[in-house]
Amino acid sequence: MTCRFEDIAPDSPALTPYDEAHFVDYIRLLDADAEGADWREVVAIVFALDPDAEQHRAERMHASHLARARWMTEVGYAHLLARNGELKH
Repeated sequence: MTCRFEDIAPDSPALTPYDEAHFVDYIRLLDADAEGADWREVVAIVFALDPDAEQHRAERMHASHLARARWMTEVGYAHLLARNGELKH
């Protein structure tokens, strides 16, 4: 089975197709973080990775995707609104 996630989330200053494809996953990561869930459990559920078998990869994936999810709440959402004509500069 091929992983549908990149090992590292985008670090672009603009919204990417990858971001659009993973909106729901970003929300799941943010919800889990807000609830104080263990990152290992989150990785197993969201990314379908065994955090014990691939600890470094799993930890890096979790950290980068959670950071991107936070970026979406701070910056990325404005790109969506602007694109949809809801936010004018």
